[in-house]
Amino acid sequence: MFLPRRRRAIGLIAACALPLHAAAQTPDAAPLRVVASFSLLANMVAVVGGDAVVVHALVGPDADAHAFTPAPADAQRLAQAGLIVVNGLGFEGWIDRLVRASGSKAPVLVASQGITVRRIGKVVDPHAWQSLVAAQRYVENIRVALIAARPAQSTAINARAAAYIQQLAALDARVRGRLAPIPADQRKLVTAHNAFGYMADAWGLDMRAAQGWSTAGEASAADVARLIRQLKAQRVRALFVENISDPRLVERIAQEAGATVGGTLYSDALSPPGTRADAYLKLMAHNAETLLTALQPAR
Repeated sequence: MFLPRRRRAIGLIAACALPLHAAAQTPDAAPLRVVASFSLLANMVAVVGGDAVVVHALVGPDADAHAFTPAPADAQRLAQAGLIVVNGLGFEGWIDRLVRASGSKAPVLVASQGITVRRIGKVVDPHAWQSLVAAQRYVENIRVALIAARPAQSTAINARAAAYIQQLAALDARVRGRLAPIPADQRKLVTAHNAFGYMADAWGLDMRAAQGWSTAGEASAADVARLIRQLKAQRVRALFVENISDPRLVERIAQEAGATVGGTLYSDALSPPGTRADAYLKLMAHNAETLLTALQPAR
């Protein structure tokens, strides 16, 4: 789907990256050590890189990147990395300091580079991976960075990236098709924090949140009361808890608003290995199915 752009300098990688022609002259058969800022990115890199990479996520499954505090071992991992992959858009407020402290010379890939950014005023929403269209750009950026580091394995990397992008596009098309019969005024939903704006924009959902884009702060009593009044007035069908958030806030709002809790959505982290959302594609499929089930008319 995407052809290698061998003459393009990887602007999304820090200036310390080796140019493509230099990398091609010194192919390295050993797996590339990649450190990703959080679990979703780590999974994307693992899918595209296959046996060409060994990937570690600084923020693991069911963990909150907003509240993450790096440890000395994290700096050591960065120092030993051949590539660092971050989301960007202000999502990892701690990453720049950690990279500097580690002394790492590895190139830093900003995986979100090139996406259409969602804003409210001047503030950027960092949760772009919640759009399957944006996720395809993430995969393409990862593909280019991995080929720059391991050009000898470009054929396999290109094939995996193309297959992955095809799967993401197919899931997006299926969800849009199933949403099409549901009237726009019946697509009102509430989540714990506002991590699903890109998804809402892509799929035509009206999603509200008890908190802002970060889970670092708590929703105020006034905000909660205002949200409950809106839910009652607009007859919102379902509220959702998140795997990285305390479910008690959503359960309380649902009880007071007379709504139901529609299930668990995965926002900023995968679930543990061997569970229902332990890969990005599975996570998005789970979120879509959970939303679609909640939006079905009452029988």
